[in-house]
Amino acid sequence: MIRNYLKIALKVLLRRKFFTFISLFGVSLTLVVLLVATALLDNVFAAQAPEVLGNRTLGVYLMGMTGPESTRTGFAGYQFLDRFVRPMAKLPAVEAVTCFSLPETGVSYLDGKKIESSVKHTDGEFWRVMRFDFLEGGPFTAEDDRNARFVAVINEATRDKFFAGQPALGRTLEVDGQRFKVVGVVPDVPILRIAPYADVWVPIGTSKSDLYKKELVGNFMGLIVARSRADFPQIKAEVQSRLEQAKPLIYDPKQFERLMGGADTPFEAAARLLLSSRLEEGSPQKLWAVLIGLAVAFMLLPTVNLVNINLSRIMDRSSEIGVRKAFGASSWTLIGQFVIENVVLTLVGGALGLLLGLLALQAINASEVIPYARLAINLRVFLYALLIALFFGLFSGVYPAWRMSRLHPVKALRGRSV
Repeated sequence: MIRNYLKIALKVLLRRKFFTFISLFGVSLTLVVLLVATALLDNVFAAQAPEVLGNRTLGVYLMGMTGPESTRTGFAGYQFLDRFVRPMAKLPAVEAVTCFSLPETGVSYLDGKKIESSVKHTDGEFWRVMRFDFLEGGPFTAEDDRNARFVAVINEATRDKFFAGQPALGRTLEVDGQRFKVVGVVPDVPILRIAPYADVWVPIGTSKSDLYKKELVGNFMGLIVARSRADFPQIKAEVQSRLEQAKPLIYDPKQFERLMGGADTPFEAAARLLLSSRLEEGSPQKLWAVLIGLAVAFMLLPTVNLVNINLSRIMDRSSEIGVRKAFGASSWTLIGQFVIENVVLTLVGGALGLLLGLLALQAINASEVIPYARLAINLRVFLYALLIALFFGLFSGVYPAWRMSRLHPVKALRGRSV
């Protein structure tokens, strides 16, 4: 019976080509947008190389200071990370701690040509937390950082720009008037990976100014690798207690009274940033609700349109329905047939959406709109797309099918829909 339903479904799709085109266009376009959005979120929040320890890593990303009349928000300051977060590496629940700056634009000149690079200052422990696959050489060390040695790790793109793709190990490059010796080369990291992303990584100790050492809120981030995810609550509580310990260091106690921030997963940090004006603890559940709500709202309009299109298509078949009901076809049999037809239609639209989504992601990668982007449709994204297609098929097919199945055979034979 299902085989016959599938044959009928294919015939129906070819009967009204315009309706079929509109339906396929709505499903596939919606899926393309959702696939691209899901791939972007996957690249931002999912654990991927070199952040292979991401599933058990918390970050001190955002910090702020607040008082009765003033609030200052930003990223973590080096002073807080160095004095209060780094010592947490000695705790039994913690495996490693690293701190690093946000990328800053560094300018170089090569044969009269200006080259801009994203430069990140890191400590030696950074390379233990980030598991880069070194193409040449290796990382610089904590000793290099302490002694402010002018060494650097660069990515492939920088090697291509400065050394025409030739081996770079042991060679030097100049950035912002400082000359660094290349000790390692790593693959490019997409800018969506906020923590590891850079073109050039150099020791914190090589910074031109030491003003960063006095900042509680500044231009740095810290990562804390837990022994297991079960240790997250303990680590979060410890960071909160150290925020309290750091209050005496506030440079203007008359203006600011307390420090805000905490240890978060990247998604929790996004919730803190988007849902809390003063960087108080955000609710990832609320952020999930917002994202799901936006996705549902985005899908609602094409679904309503599909319901109307399917209703019109099915109404055109009222005579067929009347004949089948006159010969004893039950309402459930008719509903099953119409739903299968609609699921076939939406799965075809889903397949087109997957193909177009793949092409869209490849176009984004090739355009370099997102530096070093490696967006791809993985198995998880594919399953999301399949579920979305089934949602379209069931939701937009059930109501029209139910309505037509309730037609009286005589009215249906006369071509009436009510």
